[in-house]
Amino acid sequence: MPQPSDGAAGVMRMASGGAPSGIATRSKTLAESPPGMELRVDLCVIGGGAGGLSVAAAAAQLGVSVALVEKHKMGGDCLNYGCVPSKALIAAGQRAQLMRSSTPFGIAPVRPSIDHGAVHDHVHDVIAAIAPNDSVERFCGLGVVVVQAAGHFVSRDTVVAGDHRIKARRFIIATGSSPAIPPIPGLDRVPYFTNETIFDTRQKLDHLIIVGAGPMGLELGQAFLRLGSRVTVLEAQRALGKDDPELTEVVLKHLRAEGLDIREGTTVERVGGGTRLIDVHTSAGGRSDVVQGSHLLLATGRAPNVSGLNLEAAGIKYDTRGIRVDTALQTSNRKVLAIGDVTGAPPFTHVANYHAGIVIRRAVFHLGATVDSTILPWVTFTDPELAHVGLTEAQARKQHGRVRVYRWPYHENDRAQAERATEGLVKIVTDGKGKIRGAGIVGRQAGELIQLWSLAISQGLNIKAMTQWISPYPTLSEINKRAAFGYYASAAAKPLVRRVIGWLKRLG
Repeated sequence: MPQPSDGAAGVMRMASGGAPSGIATRSKTLAESPPGMELRVDLCVIGGGAGGLSVAAAAAQLGVSVALVEKHKMGGDCLNYGCVPSKALIAAGQRAQLMRSSTPFGIAPVRPSIDHGAVHDHVHDVIAAIAPNDSVERFCGLGVVVVQAAGHFVSRDTVVAGDHRIKARRFIIATGSSPAIPPIPGLDRVPYFTNETIFDTRQKLDHLIIVGAGPMGLELGQAFLRLGSRVTVLEAQRALGKDDPELTEVVLKHLRAEGLDIREGTTVERVGGGTRLIDVHTSAGGRSDVVQGSHLLLATGRAPNVSGLNLEAAGIKYDTRGIRVDTALQTSNRKVLAIGDVTGAPPFTHVANYHAGIVIRRAVFHLGATVDSTILPWVTFTDPELAHVGLTEAQARKQHGRVRVYRWPYHENDRAQAERATEGLVKIVTDGKGKIRGAGIVGRQAGELIQLWSLAISQGLNIKAMTQWISPYPTLSEINKRAAFGYYASAAAKPLVRRVIGWLKRLG
């Protein structure tokens, strides 16, 4: 789902006011181009997912002629198989869990009666409510030429899609990624889900086995657990391995307490069965085991969508990680830029939208915008939530040597106590001079609380600046400020500061 992001945001806000009449007339003529004719446009966007739609909408509203090529569903993975349906399913699971866990508030808990068909309908109602924002009709109304066909390069400056031959001043490849299917023996003989099929189920999944304990595996694992399934998650290495271990420990402890069976350091050797039950054969610490379940979900990462684009014809270099781009998102073909998952970037909608803003500034305004990976935030929407921005403590120590770490726990926050949401902490990492290099939060609304630190890091702020704003009481945001005040606590412990304070006391 395209959202205003960075440099594209101001452009996309122009939608409410409409485009100048001259631009509208020009766009209408392009939109009515008959099939089979050659299209000549300023920008050709290949891929109608989050990043591609953001580029197309922003460019069209600036009067730039745009062709958008999409072979499948508008909105891409985010709307149809990723962010939107997963968060809708998580919300359903949260409602069920609230019914079970109300005793501390003086409310008798009840065992929820779950209609799995109705949960499915809820998820797809949410998709349907958002879909008009990403629809062919909306983009045609903006003046974009939408070509609903697979596109491929036939030369360095020409793409063929369906009956259309498209020449453009610049091409933007935004084809995203697809579920990576691991080479597990026997997998081709058993049924399994990926994120592209799991949201179509209308039945209870009695025992769901999930391969992969990254964000998607644990988010969906907890959601289905709360909706009445037994869930086992198998991870070859460490669960949530890309995140700060101090923070992931809080999440994993809570998930296991709820009943999620998370097995780390467990390799899947092969799978079998499939007639009624699925047998997953595993090894861990030299011991073999068999996990038997009713359903199997693969959550083993993403693979860039480069197949069928005929990138060789355009002189575009790529490998198994995706299309090679520099920090300006430029490919080896100067006419072509690539954004989002297809470049091997972290597979988040907000990253694709961030890339879209950079592309608009470069391709439309000819500005020297580049990607800054140090300001990238990410959130795992388990309960409790887990959020990061910038460097982890380990990364900061490796890059900057001497660092300072400031923490503040949720249980010291009055709002957290009132809501009985006292699990978690805020953790801030600065360099030796106090410049904020990273932040991590685990706990209630971590995805919201991390945004203040995202702003701070993007603006290069010092930790002292984060003590100079007023947080309304009582809110969880006070945890951020209390963590920042750790700067003064550590400073006050220094002998020199103690002596100065003692001398000042004598002045009365």
